[in-house]
Amino acid sequence: MTSPVKGGAAPAPPVPRTRKSVTGTRKTVAVGFLLPALVLLGALVVYPIGFSVYRSFFDKSGTSFAGLDNYVELFTDDTILTAVKNNAIWVVVAPTVATALGLIFAVLTERVRWGTAFKLIVFMPMAISMLAAGIIFRLVYEQDPSRGVANAVVVGVHDTFSDAAGYPKAHPLPVHPLKAGGGGTFVTKEPVRAGTEVLLPLVGVPPAKMPSDALPAKGATAEDGKVTGTAWLDFTPGGGGKPNVIDPEELGLKGLKVEAVKDGKVVATATAGADGTFSLPAAADGAQLRLPESNFKEPYNGVEWLGPSLVTPAIIGSYLWMWAGFAMVLIAAGLASVPRELMEAARVDGATEWQVFRRITVPLLAPVLAVVMVTLMINVLKIFDLVLIIPPGSSQADANVLALQLYRSSFGTDADLGVGSAIAVLLLLLVLPVMLFNIRRMRKETRR
Repeated sequence: MTSPVKGGAAPAPPVPRTRKSVTGTRKTVAVGFLLPALVLLGALVVYPIGFSVYRSFFDKSGTSFAGLDNYVELFTDDTILTAVKNNAIWVVVAPTVATALGLIFAVLTERVRWGTAFKLIVFMPMAISMLAAGIIFRLVYEQDPSRGVANAVVVGVHDTFSDAAGYPKAHPLPVHPLKAGGGGTFVTKEPVRAGTEVLLPLVGVPPAKMPSDALPAKGATAEDGKVTGTAWLDFTPGGGGKPNVIDPEELGLKGLKVEAVKDGKVVATATAGADGTFSLPAAADGAQLRLPESNFKEPYNGVEWLGPSLVTPAIIGSYLWMWAGFAMVLIAAGLASVPRELMEAARVDGATEWQVFRRITVPLLAPVLAVVMVTLMINVLKIFDLVLIIPPGSSQADANVLALQLYRSSFGTDADLGVGSAIAVLLLLLVLPVMLFNIRRMRKETRR
C-alpha cells in the first residue's frame, strides 16, 4: 500500500518533457538538418518548375502575356506533333521490349554454364555514355556496307540467297555494234543471223568489280541453226587493246543476260558463261539482241536504317542495346528470391517449362517487372542524346522527340522560350502519372 503524504500535502506534478521524435531527435534539430536539403530542393526543383509554368504563358520575348497560345502551338505545329508521336512510340515500344529482353536473358542465363559472363557482356553497354553509344551506332547504321556493320550483314545475307548485282554503269562505245534501246537497255544495231558469231562488247566496268570467277573471253564457235556470240569487257588493263576485238587479257561478262527480240517480243534468251560466250536457238535468227536493264542495276546496298521511315526504330535499337542489360540485372535479382519449391512442385505435377514460366515465374516477378517498366518509361520520356547524334541531318526532323525539341525551342537559332517552357510543362505532365503509379506501388509494397 502507498503510505500517506505527511502533512496532507498534494504530490508534486510531473515535470513536462520536450517531445521528441521516434528516433529521440528534437523537431528543431531535425528541421535544422533538413533545411539545407529543402533549400536546395526548392532552388533546383520547385523554383524551376514554377518559373517554367509561369514563362509558358508569355510570348517569345517574355514581355507580353500569351495565354494558352504556346500550348495551342504544341498541338498544331507539325514539328512538335512529330516529336509527340515519336515520344509515344518510344514510351510504348522501348520499355516493353527492353523489359521483355531482360526477362528472357535473366531466365535463360540461369540455365547456362557461363551465365555470369553472359550477364557481364549484356550489361557492359551500361558503362558507355549515351554520347559514345550514339557515335557507335551512327557507324553501325552507315549506309555503305563496307563501313556499316548492319548493312554488311544484310547485304551478305541478301547476296547469299539471291543473285548479286550485274554490271552497273556498263555501256557500249560508239564504235561498238550496240546502241541504247531505251529504258536502260542496249540493242544490236543490226539483226543477227544464225551460223554467225555475234560480238557484244561493253566498257565502264572497273576490273575490281568483275566477278572473281570470270574467265578470259574467247570467241564463240559458230553453229548451224544457232546464234552464238561473246559478251566481254572490251578493256585491256594497261592499254594496248583494240575495240571490237577480244584481246587476251579481256574478261567475259559472266551472267550477262541476252534476249532475242522480234517485233517487240522476246523469242529467246541466254546467259553468258564465265568466258562470256552464249548460244541462242534458231528462233533468234533475224532478231535484234537486247541486253535488258536488269544487267545494269545497282548492287543491293542494304537497308536505309537512318532514312525517314526507319530512323526511330533504329535509334530504339541502340537504346535496347544499352538498357536491356539494366533490365536483366534487376529481373535476375528478383528471380533469385523466387521460391524454387513452387517451380519444382509445378514440374512434379506435370507442368511444362512454358507453363512454369507463364503461371509462376512471371506472376512472382510482377513487382520487379513493374519497377523496370516504370523506370524505363521515365527514362525514355527524356531521351535526348541518341536522337541528337545518330540521325543524319536529313532525318533529324523525322526522329525528333520532345526533349530534343525542348532544347531547340529554348536554345536554338530561333529560340522561343515560351514554347520551350510549354514543352517542359508537357513533359512534366507526362511524367507525373508514371511517378504517381510508382509511389502507389511503393506504398503497397511497404504495407505488406
